[in-house]
Amino acid sequence: MADTAVLVIDMMNAYQHPDAELLIPNVADIVTPLAELVALARDREDVDLIYVNDNYGDFAAQPSDLVRAALDGDRPDLVRPVVPDDGVRFLTKVRHSAFYASPLAYLLGRLETQRVVLIGQVTEQCILYSALDAYVRHLDVVVPRDAVAHIDPGLGKAALEMMERNMGAEISTAATCLG
Repeated sequence: MADTAVLVIDMMNAYQHPDAELLIPNVADIVTPLAELVALARDREDVDLIYVNDNYGDFAAQPSDLVRAALDGDRPDLVRPVVPDDGVRFLTKVRHSAFYASPLAYLLGRLETQRVVLIGQVTEQCILYSALDAYVRHLDVVVPRDAVAHIDPGLGKAALEMMERNMGAEISTAATCLG
């Protein structure tokens, strides 16, 4: 079993929400390194790839529904490079943390995961809260700064500093985070 899991957080996004205009340019900046990291994780047997996405209040939504809605949204160009393959682990969440009201902690325990690499959006929200929840579960946390997108640049920077200082997170790059 792999001891590292790459968590792709909230990348199936239709960009039809109030903060979308602020988020979109930052997602555009990270989509290439993020997609390259996803491709690398897909090919490595020593890494588990797990998508965790907000269900946007639709508790009947299947992963395919979320992917389709994102591809039919305002910025399919930001979604296409990271669309999950068939059969990939795909969990839904209901709030900011990937752990909250999702089976993620149980899955990571079954996979014997020791280290999580958090990528996706939003740095100062879902990435930060997921990092804290991983930390309190005694998981090592890695956040590639070029594979997470923020809404507010100051808050995004502060979130990375908080994860590094308060949670011992390794802040790296997408190219180096898997070693």
